[in-house]
Amino acid sequence: MGTSDISAASVIVLPICYEAAPSYGAGSGEGAFHLLNASVELEAMDEETFRDWTRAGVFTVPPVSPEGDPETVVAEIRRMAAGYLETGKFLLSLGGDHAITIGLAGAAVDVFPEIGVLQIDAHLDLREEWHGSRNNHACVMRRLADDFHIPFVQVGIRSFSAEEAEYIKTNAIYPFFAHDIDPLDHSWMDAAIDRLPETVYLTLDLDGLDPAFVPGTGTPEPGGLSYRQVVELIRRLGRRRKVIAADINELAKIPGSQVSEFTAAKLATKMFVHFLNF
Repeated sequence: MGTSDISAASVIVLPICYEAAPSYGAGSGEGAFHLLNASVELEAMDEETFRDWTRAGVFTVPPVSPEGDPETVVAEIRRMAAGYLETGKFLLSLGGDHAITIGLAGAAVDVFPEIGVLQIDAHLDLREEWHGSRNNHACVMRRLADDFHIPFVQVGIRSFSAEEAEYIKTNAIYPFFAHDIDPLDHSWMDAAIDRLPETVYLTLDLDGLDPAFVPGTGTPEPGGLSYRQVVELIRRLGRRRKVIAADINELAKIPGSQVSEFTAAKLATKMFVHFLNF
């Protein structure tokens, strides 16, 4: 994906091969490879804007495979991502399971203290602990809330535990639940963006989309967002906020199918087109 000259690039792509204690289906640890392979097959022109997304200058760094306990992995991802964010280039990280976002968001708030996070996801990810770790993929937004104190907005939500339901009530968190979203009315997108500060980090868990569009993910919850809804949300976010980084996570390839990884790669190009000036 992109150029061989990092100094000329405005985008750094960071593939992170990490998966620990998946809740259901496995395979996200290799998700970055499948997304990058699919990206080679994409046309350069964005069909909506007639912009050539390759002109953004996309540099892909060698894939990393952080090892150790979850706390060590989060710290390593945070250190690495901070170095890339300090260059001022747009950082797109490819997972990997959603736990990568803990380190990535930690790095983002280190470099951009006033940041907010937009989460596209089927799940609240607000558990205090899951499978023996506070840094599990099911605890991502709890770490952002309790440890980093990052404001966030959650959209596409349609699955959560009793613990998480109590947490959002106690802390006055108001997600945009999938069942409340009218597919013919996009005004909810502006309402979601209104809650965010000027500088934003986007985390896109692919299970936020309906499995009809991305079946290749560990927990494919029915009733999610459409591809066009996610693209429109990306477009509006880029128009109204400064998005400094993003991640795409929880891609788990289905053997014999290319739908999920191709869709994920296409969404990456939509971020380039709508978040960057080139």
